[in-house]
This record gives sequence, structure tokens and C-alpha cells, in this order.
Amino acid sequence: MRVWAPHADRVVLVTVSGRSPMAPDGGGWWTADVELRDGDRYAFSLDGGDPRPDPRGLWLPDGPHGWTAHHDPAGYAWTDQDWRGRALEGAVVYETHVGTFTPEGTLDAAAERLPYLADLGVDVVELLPVATFPGRHNWGYDGVAPYSVHDAYGGPPALQRFVDAAHRHGLAVCLDVVYNHLGPDGNYLAELGPYFDDAYVTPWGQAVNLDGPDSDEVRRWVLDNVRQWLLDFHVDGLRLDAVHELHDDSALPILEEMSREVDALAEQTGRRLWLVAESDRNDPRTVTPRGEGSAVAGLGVHGQWADDVHHALHVALTGETQGYYADFADPEALAKVLRTPFFHDGTWSSFRGRRHGRPVDRCTVPGWRFVASLQTHDQVGNRARGDRLSQLVDPGLLACGAALLLTAPYTPMLFMGEEWGASTPWQFFTDHTDPGVAAATAEGRAAEFAAHGWAPGDVPDPQDPATFERSRLDWAERDREPHARLLAWYRDLLRLRREVPDLRDPDLAAADVTWCDRHLTSRRGGHLLLANLADEPWAAGVPGEVLLAWEEYADGVLRPRSAVLLRT
Repeated sequence: MRVWAPHADRVVLVTVSGRSPMAPDGGGWWTADVELRDGDRYAFSLDGGDPRPDPRGLWLPDGPHGWTAHHDPAGYAWTDQDWRGRALEGAVVYETHVGTFTPEGTLDAAAERLPYLADLGVDVVELLPVATFPGRHNWGYDGVAPYSVHDAYGGPPALQRFVDAAHRHGLAVCLDVVYNHLGPDGNYLAELGPYFDDAYVTPWGQAVNLDGPDSDEVRRWVLDNVRQWLLDFHVDGLRLDAVHELHDDSALPILEEMSREVDALAEQTGRRLWLVAESDRNDPRTVTPRGEGSAVAGLGVHGQWADDVHHALHVALTGETQGYYADFADPEALAKVLRTPFFHDGTWSSFRGRRHGRPVDRCTVPGWRFVASLQTHDQVGNRARGDRLSQLVDPGLLACGAALLLTAPYTPMLFMGEEWGASTPWQFFTDHTDPGVAAATAEGRAAEFAAHGWAPGDVPDPQDPATFERSRLDWAERDREPHARLLAWYRDLLRLRREVPDLRDPDLAAADVTWCDRHLTSRRGGHLLLANLADEPWAAGVPGEVLLAWEEYADGVLRPRSAVLLRT
């Protein structure tokens, strides 16, 4: 048993059987020759202090304030020996939250829905963070034990079973991980070592120490966690939360070091492994391969979220222009983001009050490196009431949005239930056990939305269990109208995307898009998408074979709020 505690004078391993002094082992590490069986509880006491959980522990059955349960992931009998992974290129991602995806809210229950996802036509299941958090339900971004799997979801064995089952159904698994901060409730890491850096502050608290004194072992702690998910749990990819808050002034940035290690693991295992970064920088160097690029070598991350695509689609469909949506009221916004992923590529952002972003070289950076969406956990859940797009626009506009997303040159991502226009909201919910943190979270949420014009009564209390319950998907509504028709539309679009190479062509330079008077035309090779977001019929007058239409396309006239896909 080992633990890193570089500033401690004395470390004791505490188990139900007693206390065992640990010996210094160099570099701030302490060891004890004690054998634990699966499930045995243990913790570490530093300099006579209270016992604290293992920073590398996989299971916290009693929550973040409890002791760690010993678990050896090598004990699982995998059945995916022939699985070689799924490339991000050409894939469709499906984002889901374990706790609200099914009535049971467990990984085993989610595994029972995998045949549905495979039949729908997606390729990658992305799980919101599963690391242990306080209470039973949470989005997961308040996790405090990055190596662990939340007990209410089934713990680490359940994640292994889920990944194994996904691979049997031909689905890759992407896990959302958070390395920029840890939650406040149950966070004891600072007592064990210099895991945080006071030089930087994120919007959610102290930043992880990636470049300060004693940061080498903290970086190794992060990098070893990446290896754990890819090797011990057979996960195929990781989505890295808010990498712009990974404050790191090192000559070798943590993202580049991470991408190097993942590429080495892919070569070692013979499996496709990849990283996707969420970044607010609009910087294509994040996904530029290492050692390439006209001016500065890239970081080599395999993909990154492209929120500008979401914002332009959202404004075009809903007409909302508050907050950061104001920039995307520009008449050129929608056409631009369907040709290049960053609307802000060195241009003025009124929301930020400065220029923002950097241009993407459309001839050298393929579109599949950018993950685009109509809805995400963030964009829905960070609305005051958590209302989905289906609660803001009619089914015709939902169909237009789906067609625009699934025929764009990017890697599309769906948010759970989007494909049938789920009527259930996705709201911000927590279950903090610390009363002070719980109160501060609820008050901060209300104050944040008051600044955007929402009354306090419009913002659900995140600590109210009803807020969580409202956010569960209602699977029964898939078979009812208008949900069934929208689901069939998504299935057809996903099928055509697989069958027609033009519709998944990642060549950004080949995209030909025009947007005028709420009418859009997008040509990809020999295929043309027409979308009429207006309230009046559109005499488009384009001949061709109709492959798919939301409404009848006769005599070159497209009905209001409708889309048609043509082979020209």
C-alpha cells in the first residue's frame, strides 16, 4: 500500500484491523506491507490527523467523507478481446448522464439500453463524470475522487460491465473527466499533499497544481488516472472538461503530455484511443497534431468541442440572443459555422468585449476533429429551468436542426433524449451533505440567473430531490407523437450519414453553404440539404432525387419549418 504525502512527518495506514505505521520511500511516498482483500476499508492518517481516503482509491462506498474500499480492477473477466476501438473520425456521439438516463439510475440499467443506442445508429456513448461525489445524485462535476466510480451507479465493477457490454454491441465508450478542479464537499486532497495551486483560481475553486512546486507528482496523478480508465476499464476515449482552466505554464503542457501518452497506449494495446477537449479558447492548435502546423506545433489532442456551432444553430432555431448568444445574431453566423467551426476566429466578441479565437486552416484540419451539437448537458442544464430545445421550438424546427447537424462536416453529438424530442427538462441538481455548501450552491445559482432576468422562483432548488426526479428521461414517450416521428427522422438521418459518404465528409474546404431570409442550402458533393426555417413556403426550385423530407417537397416548393435532402 502506497500514498504520496510529501509534507507529512508520520503516516499511518488505518484499517478495521488496526493501525500500521508507513515507511518513507523517497520522493514523498510512504509504503506499508499490508495485504488487503477486495472490499476491505482503509484510510490514511497524517501526523495524527483524522483518517482520509486514498487519492487513488477506486471505490468509496460510504461517499467522499468515508474510507476507501480496496478494489483490484484486474479481477474482472473481460470478453472484449477482439475489440479494437472506434475512431473518432466518422463517429456519432451520444452524451448521457447515468443517474437520469434510466429510472434505476445505474450503470447496469444503462447497459440494458445499449441495444437501443446501437440500433439508433450512434457509435460512441459518452458518460458524464462518474467519479464519487457527495450524496446520491449530481451532474458529476463536483467529484472529489477522480480515480473512483460513484457507488450509487454501481461502483467500479459496474463500469467495467458497462464498457464490456458496449463493446459487444459495437459501441465505444467515452468518459467525461474533470482535471481542472475538484468539488468542495468531501475534498481532502490538500491535507495529503500540494494538489492545488493558490496562484490560480478557476470559476469553481482552486486550480489543480500542474506547474508549481511539487507539481511533478500531481501531474503524474492526473496522467495515471488517464491510463487507469483506458487500460483497467477499457474506456475508448476521454472528454476533458474545460481545459482552458488547466493552468499550466510548463514547457511541455499537460495536454500535450497527455496526448503523447494516449497515443503510446494506443500503439501498445492495438486499440484506437483518443481525447476530446472542451475548450473556450477557439484555438485550433489544441487539435493540431504535434510537430505539425504552419507556425506553432499543436498539442495533439484528437478532438475538441465546437460550441460556436451550437450557439449559431440555437439562435437560428429559437431567435434567442441574450448573453453569449448575442454575437450569433449576426446574419452570417450560421453559414460560417457550417463551413468552419469557430465563428470567433480572431473576430470581435461583444460578449467578451475583445477579439477572440484563431482561424482554422480548412485545408489541413479536418472537420471530424470538432464535436458539434444542438444540445448538451451544459447548454440545456445551464438554463434557469433546464428547458430542452423541444420545449422552445416546434417539431419542424427540431427536424431542421437535426438535419443541419447530421449533414455538417463535424463529429455530431446528441444529448440523451434529443432524438425523440424528450419533454423532460434537464435541470441542475445536487445532493450536498455539507449544509453550508448546499446553501451556497442554491444561493449562487439563483443569483447567477437573476443577472439574466430570471426571477428567483424560476430557478429550481438544486438540492430539492424533485429537481433531480424531473430530469429523468421518460422512455415511454418515444412511442407517442410527435416523439415517434422525430425519432424516425433521426434514425433516417443517421442511416443516410452512414450510407452516403458526402454526408460525413470532414473536408471543411468542400462545404458550400448559404443562409438568407431563414432559408439554408448546404451542398456536400452531389447532395444538397434545403432547410426552410421561415414561416412561409419557400420556392427553392432545385431538382433532384428526394432522399429524405420532413414535409412533402413538390414542384420545388418546401413547406415552412421543414427540411429536404436531395441527390442532385
